[in-house]
Amino acid sequence: MYDVPHSTSWNDSIQVSRLLVLCEGLFNMNNSTLALVNNADSSVDYNVFLTVNGRGLGDTANDMKRYGDRIYITVNVSSQLEVIDANTFISIKQVPLFNDKGVARQPRNVVFYQDQVLVSCFDGFVAVLDTAVLEVEKLIQCGRNPDQMVISNGKLYVSNSGGLDFPFYDNTVSVVDLSSYKEIKQIEVGLNPGSIVSDTQNDVYVVTRGDYSEYNLHKIDTEIDTVVHTFENIHPLNMKVVNDVAYMYSVDYDTKQYWIKQFDCITDKIINEHFVSDSTEIKMPFGIEVDPRNGDVYICEAYDYVIWGDVLCFNRYGKFKFRLKDIGLNPNNILIY
Repeated sequence: MYDVPHSTSWNDSIQVSRLLVLCEGLFNMNNSTLALVNNADSSVDYNVFLTVNGRGLGDTANDMKRYGDRIYITVNVSSQLEVIDANTFISIKQVPLFNDKGVARQPRNVVFYQDQVLVSCFDGFVAVLDTAVLEVEKLIQCGRNPDQMVISNGKLYVSNSGGLDFPFYDNTVSVVDLSSYKEIKQIEVGLNPGSIVSDTQNDVYVVTRGDYSEYNLHKIDTEIDTVVHTFENIHPLNMKVVNDVAYMYSVDYDTKQYWIKQFDCITDKIINEHFVSDSTEIKMPFGIEVDPRNGDVYICEAYDYVIWGDVLCFNRYGKFKFRLKDIGLNPNNILIY
């Protein structure tokens, strides 16, 4: 039976106690939600943020990550960084992200570095906040419409999509020195870069989406900050790296066809062409998460973007485990407890 290389610590006895699922809703509809799944009693609160805080999460929540005992959620159209307690889900602070003229910065993605929160914003900057103060202390200028980010080799790598300037996309990844919080280089990678990840060798992999008719995967050597390889036969849209294996998927929006594969970051080879190993059907992958403890893979399913989607769980062999039906509108991120 197939097993993932580099993964010697899988523990099948690990059981998930709770899942948090972020659902972005629809653009300009102010209907993002946060769902809580409690496996102890099989209960689901489809809008736990509203339940706990008495208000909605906002418009178009794009990213959710945990750092310590807090969860940070970027709410793009509302232009807020929502900071909540990781156990009670009570809002600790709602950080507005607007420039001096009151124009929304439109936060997109969040990463962490030495008790700093770094938030990419579509206005061309990465905002830096101290976790103790939760106020913007620095702004790092990058390319057009900074999107996804990853930290590797002591530097921040930011995919500059230029997506708001369609069809005149950006084609660069900004390299930021984290000792000075200054952009030191822009690497040309291809039109409309998006998903960006790193492995234990400090290599960075970035997806360029073009006009969404064909995606390309590029490898950046972070010692020289140069693209060292573009993969001719691998065209993912999104990916997640765990134990030096990239779990990647692609979607053709015209034909509605998709695939989910596994890629070895050490050998730079596809090691599993068909991750889902049974007859389970997925309509429209919209996000992916992997439990590093037991190898379970979670797929967010968006259907046609206007009806509530599901979350599907597979074990590390690609066998279906369970489906969370109608979890929310356009689920895109998962936190595993």
